[in-house]
Amino acid sequence: MLLQTQSLTTTTTTHFSLSLHCSIPISKSKFNVSKTNPFRKIRFKTLKCSISTVSEPTHLELKTHKPFPAEVSRTIMELGSVGTLSTITQEGWPLGIGVRFAVDSEGTPVLCLNDSNSQFSIDTKSSLHVQLEQCGLRTPQCTILGSIDKPDDEKTMKKFNSIWKKRYGEEVDESLLYVVSVEQVLQMEDFKEVGKWVDSSDYRSAQPDPLRCFAENLVNEINTNHVEDVNRFCNVYADLNFQVSEAKLIWIDRLGFDMRLWSPLKGIFEVRIPFPAEVTDEKGAKSTFNCMSQLAWEVEKCFSAPDFEKVKEVKQIC
Repeated sequence: MLLQTQSLTTTTTTHFSLSLHCSIPISKSKFNVSKTNPFRKIRFKTLKCSISTVSEPTHLELKTHKPFPAEVSRTIMELGSVGTLSTITQEGWPLGIGVRFAVDSEGTPVLCLNDSNSQFSIDTKSSLHVQLEQCGLRTPQCTILGSIDKPDDEKTMKKFNSIWKKRYGEEVDESLLYVVSVEQVLQMEDFKEVGKWVDSSDYRSAQPDPLRCFAENLVNEINTNHVEDVNRFCNVYADLNFQVSEAKLIWIDRLGFDMRLWSPLKGIFEVRIPFPAEVTDEKGAKSTFNCMSQLAWEVEKCFSAPDFEKVKEVKQIC
């Protein structure tokens, strides 16, 4: 019997799915996962996967299977390049302008302003608001509260100049470079969502998501070429009490992926499908998706028993 799901491939058409051989059955080897993972009892009878894993995850990750707000904020800042800088004018009015920015290794925003921005004068307190559109369906965002100032020594100025040049490929007048010190961060999952506050130490020590640079392309590829797999995931991995007419991936990260579901009778929902184990690179993400697709097909066709806990937390959007 041949595999019924289409495997994700790289641009060189190398298959990352099953390291080999997806015919049914081959072996009874187990897919090793953490005891606390919702797919901990899954037995991959036919699959061999290339997956990057790490040691024991943190308590928050175990509970939500989602990245920390600090990590999400760092990811947004790494992927973003344009934000809204707001502060107080000499006349006491709040004013926001669009700016380009880059970030250093700790997520500190570096700005290149010009002489016309001298209206930011009486108070250095400011905020930088950055948004990241995901699949045209969700817009996570973060707002950095801090003080805008100039680097205080030549060595630091040279470092920020190098960061800017690496980001934009252009030389800048160092006298126009400014930084926004990070004192607090407000992270929001989308418009109208309640934000979560992140302190500066957590923000600086967090790492941006390792899948960030190819997440958008991978999501688009899955939504375009793997519609049947995505719809099958709703039925196999999520515990739904309504019929789904359409489903799409919104975003993918090291711990799993988010899906947007449409029901003609119930409305619009989001569900988080965690990976069986953390992934740290593109190869691991593609391999894991293909393994999960194969298992979902086996369960749907009754070749494998659904011996795992389905995701029960489904959030209604409207």
